[in-house]
Amino acid sequence: MSQPKLLGLSGSLRQDATNRKLLREAARLFDSANFVEADLNLPLYDGDLEEGEGIPAAVKSLADQIAQSDAVIISTPEYNKGPSGVLKNALDWVSRTQGNPWADKPVAVMSAAAGRAGGERAQMILRSFMVPFQPRILQGPEIHLADSSNAFDEHGKLASDRYEKSLLKLMQKLRAEAGF
Repeated sequence: MSQPKLLGLSGSLRQDATNRKLLREAARLFDSANFVEADLNLPLYDGDLEEGEGIPAAVKSLADQIAQSDAVIISTPEYNKGPSGVLKNALDWVSRTQGNPWADKPVAVMSAAAGRAGGERAQMILRSFMVPFQPRILQGPEIHLADSSNAFDEHGKLASDRYEKSLLKLMQKLRAEAGF
């Protein structure tokens, strides 16, 4: 059996963002996957740009990555009680591509944030953003990583066994949902 293709989308562009760290931990716990982190550094969605130049190559690439993956993990920060604009912009652009790369795709959603709720509101809103795309979003266990700047050790590994056990269970469910 081949290795599953796992795609990660971080709602933060920072290279050392805690949402990127959480994605990498999820990929490690998913076990034996061909993991790729998507690049969401896309132009802002603009209908005039789309009409004049078409879908940007970076957006086409992202849509192709989604379509070709066996499963997707999305990790969002919480900015002003919602998901990041970076993540919403990527979803808006992908919705403009041909077909629906999200259709029936197994997706795990998680969040890492500075606050004590760990991005719970952002995650709830993100789940509603995904409804039109009709993926198979796992319902849990929910991962809301609170005080995320203190949640990882110096090697980027989760410092809390409790979070790691919940994330492992989520990744096992995602792996099974993807048929591996």
